[in-house]
Amino acid sequence: MKVLKVKQPASGGIAMGRAYLYQPQERKIADYRVSAEDMKKEMERFEAAVANAAEELSILAGENPIFAAHLEMVKDVTLQEAVTGKIKEDGNNAEKAVDLACEELILLFEAMEDAYMKERAADIKDIRERLLGQLTGTVKKAVSCEKDSILIAPDLTPSDTSSLDLDKIQGLITRDGGVTSHVAILAKSLSLPALVGVKDILSEVSDGDYIILDGYNGEIRINPSEEEKQKYHELAGKHKEAEQKIKEEESFPCITKDGRELHLCANVGNIEDIKKAVTNQIDGIGLFRSEFLYLGSSHFPTEEEQFEAYREAAVICGREITIRTLDIGGDKTLPYYPMDREENPFLGFRAIRISLQEKELFKTQLRAILRASAFGKIRILFPMIISLEELRAAKSVLRECREELKAEAILYDEAIQTGVMIETPASVLCAEELAKEADFFSIGTNDLTQYLLAVDRGNTKIAELYNSFHPAVIRSIRHVTESAHKYGKKAGMCGEFAGNEKAAELLIGLGLDELSMTASLISGIRYRLRRIDYEAARKLAEEAVNKATVSEIMELLQ
Repeated sequence: MKVLKVKQPASGGIAMGRAYLYQPQERKIADYRVSAEDMKKEMERFEAAVANAAEELSILAGENPIFAAHLEMVKDVTLQEAVTGKIKEDGNNAEKAVDLACEELILLFEAMEDAYMKERAADIKDIRERLLGQLTGTVKKAVSCEKDSILIAPDLTPSDTSSLDLDKIQGLITRDGGVTSHVAILAKSLSLPALVGVKDILSEVSDGDYIILDGYNGEIRINPSEEEKQKYHELAGKHKEAEQKIKEEESFPCITKDGRELHLCANVGNIEDIKKAVTNQIDGIGLFRSEFLYLGSSHFPTEEEQFEAYREAAVICGREITIRTLDIGGDKTLPYYPMDREENPFLGFRAIRISLQEKELFKTQLRAILRASAFGKIRILFPMIISLEELRAAKSVLRECREELKAEAILYDEAIQTGVMIETPASVLCAEELAKEADFFSIGTNDLTQYLLAVDRGNTKIAELYNSFHPAVIRSIRHVTESAHKYGKKAGMCGEFAGNEKAAELLIGLGLDELSMTASLISGIRYRLRRIDYEAARKLAEEAVNKATVSEIMELLQ
């Protein structure tokens, strides 16, 4: 028996069955030069492909919100201008132009360190495949497998997953992808066990091998003994009983056994994410990544375009929503905003630094957010703050916008709150000063861990050093929450660490008031926290901050 392991399971559960290896068909792209006389014909072919793809997606969007996002992308001016430019200016045929334009966008997203952003490359791959299918008149073959199969593939696009016969599939394993990929999202929504990013899976498994997929511990057992099979049958039964109990409490408030109420919110990047998130009994949106409006556009979004998006977000959410102002730079760049090459982009011109330098750009966004606040409970979150001067400068620009709107007799929430995203060592050390003037804190553990430990979280050679259970991170969280509470302010967390079940009791004990995470994780965290005694969690946290190593902290949490 072979055992493969992954660090972070995509969807919990135990699945058992025969391996079915799916290899997507490779599409050959016609590549030839187009004469000036034939360019119009190629343009017309592309336009027809877009129209037909949009018609297909309109139907699919009614069944799956992922395709609603694809519909917007396929009609987006950015993509269309990129393709037509490659036809008109470079003389490419329509198929090659689509392939090249989409590949550029795919590489843009794949180069980003943010896991959520990186996974959006899969959307572009799917759109490319759909447009090429229209241009060539060929339909992608549906995934087909035997009953009680464990489906194993290099990756699965949204179109692949929409064609799956789920009655035949017990679990999913992919070589590529991450925990925010469409495969992971689909698996979680269907309570289907899944592991993604299993690098050696295609070379280690053959068609027909018997597989045990342990989505709780991130393990794959290949051709296990009968004794192992029986053991996992029993475990699967116990887990199903536990999952049913979690489901029964989905609508319950998150209150600890001794009465401490906690807010569990969702992290989102666009309107479709919000539509999915509100089906998970959330207490609000703890992080709305506004940069998606910019990344999905061919130009800086206008005030009106942003206002409409933020207004719709607030209305759909129906609860408190925290909008993070533009956070580009580092791994996120805009094709229409050239930036100088930087030796250390994560330490460079990014986030609030760009907003404060590009004041009119910043004002456009702040005016849009303020206007939208008349339609729902909105908070503003400033990213990458390292000093009180930066916070004051950002609030000063916000005051200008408020005065302008007031002079124009435009309504907005005059009690709108502004917060600081704690994601730098400087903001941790200056937390007390920041807490006096900010309305709330939101700890971004992804960057904070990276900066505190001086570990590039995208560097596989040192990946094992990136660990949010490090004493420096735990002590920083404690200092931030204590600083916030000293001045009567709330402290939340919106990094990936917030959705880590092993960390839940520790984080609450450290004093956090709100945890914001991938929406599908909320029910499990809620169930866990409802069984925790807050005073006991505080004692646990006190012990943890006094531990000297990661292993000592992990032993404490067993």
